[in-house]
Parts: sequence; C-alpha cells; structure tokens
Amino acid sequence: MRRICTALQMIGFDLAKAYTSLAEAPYFLRTAIRYARLARKGPFPFQVLSARPMLHDRHQQAGAIENQYFLQDLWAARKIYEIRPARHLDIGSLIEGFVAHLLCFMPVEIVDIRPLRMEVAGLSVVQEDATYLAGIPDNSVESLSSLHAVEHFGLGRYGDPIDPDAFGHAMAALARVLKPGGQLYFSVPVGRQRVQFNSQRIFSPRLILEIFSALRLVSFSAVDDDCRFRENVDPDSFAGSRCACGLFEFTK
Repeated sequence: MRRICTALQMIGFDLAKAYTSLAEAPYFLRTAIRYARLARKGPFPFQVLSARPMLHDRHQQAGAIENQYFLQDLWAARKIYEIRPARHLDIGSLIEGFVAHLLCFMPVEIVDIRPLRMEVAGLSVVQEDATYLAGIPDNSVESLSSLHAVEHFGLGRYGDPIDPDAFGHAMAALARVLKPGGQLYFSVPVGRQRVQFNSQRIFSPRLILEIFSALRLVSFSAVDDDCRFRENVDPDSFAGSRCACGLFEFTK
C-alpha cells in the first residue's frame, strides 16, 4: 500500500490526503453550519465564497517535528553554534530550516543551482552548479555543510546535467575546499544502496567514508527509519536501513 501511495504521489495524487478530505468533510460541514448560526450578527459572518476548508489539521501534532530534516538541522546548527566560526558556507541545504537557524547568530553564504528571489539579511547566495565548486579555492573554508543535498546531484531533478558520478565529484569538491582543521557537516540518506531516479540516491555509510577517506570522521549520528535520533553510533549499523539519515561530522 505504501508503494501504491508513493507512486500516486509522483503523478500529483495523494491518496492519503484524499481519504482524509473525504472523511473530514462531514465535520467541516457541521462546524461551518454551527459557526454560521453563532456568527450571524458578529463582525465575521460566514460567507460561502470566502470559505477555505482545511481538512487535514485536526488530528495532526502541534508541529512537524517527526521528520529527518528537523532533527538533522538541529544537529548541525547546534554544533556550529558551539564553535561560532567567522564564516560558514553551505551547499544546497534547506534554507527555511537549517540555514535559517544559522542566520540567527551568524552570516551564511550558500551555493545552490536554484535562484533565490528574495534578499535576506546576512545571507549571500551564489547560484551555480555546486558539483565542482569551481570558484572556491582549495583549503579555504573553515566551516562547511551540505545536508540532504548531494544525493540529488546529477539526476536532473533540479535542472542539473545528468551525471551518474556527480555525487562523487561533489564530495571530492567538499573535501578539496575544506580548510585544514575545519569542520564539514554532511548528511545523505543511508541504508541499502540504490538510486530512486530522479528523486535521490541512498548510500551505504561505508561508501561515504571511502569517498571522504582524506578526511577524519569526528562523529556519526543518524535519524533512523522510525525517525529516532541516534547519537554517536556505528555508521555500519545503518547499512541495512530502508532510508535513514546519516549525519557525518568530518575534519581535515
């Protein structure tokens, strides 16, 4: 059933949301009728043409914290906050999550193939393909991150050129620009190695360590398949995961 739902989502139809919408429609109608009756003489009377049914919120949690991005963003932001580097460079991470956390206490420069059509205080944007980081000198970046990004490189999902080896080129570039003594915060999906074209790759943790063999692993944590944060664990213990999030901290 999970596979069917995933396949339908890829063509724009969310079966789970459709089911919830149908199930919640009677509740919406009951509450709309009650509101219309009670608010008839108030400043906000019910208007049919202004109604915007929200049918998926009633049974949800107070916030969407049970996801890999929330936990990985906190993991990296807390580590950077402890060190407080003078400069931080990010490659492709979530701006409204991780990068927003950093902007609370330091300026950030990002590289992304997609444009950002908004100016944000403290945020510098370089729009280019980050596969090779051609404009960044060797051994020049003290604090560097790439969270849930490299798994997409070379799959064309974001308009980038098709290149089955782009992930390796990108990781080599990250290692090249990292300053000796600097820190790299890196995350990708880990588990049974495969490509889910054109969404993402899932990496064996051992492959990540092999590609970054010129760097030293400082720590490894993960968000497991059940969305539990696992701190300072053995990378190889996640080799059989379905799609965990591996959180690698490296230094040069």
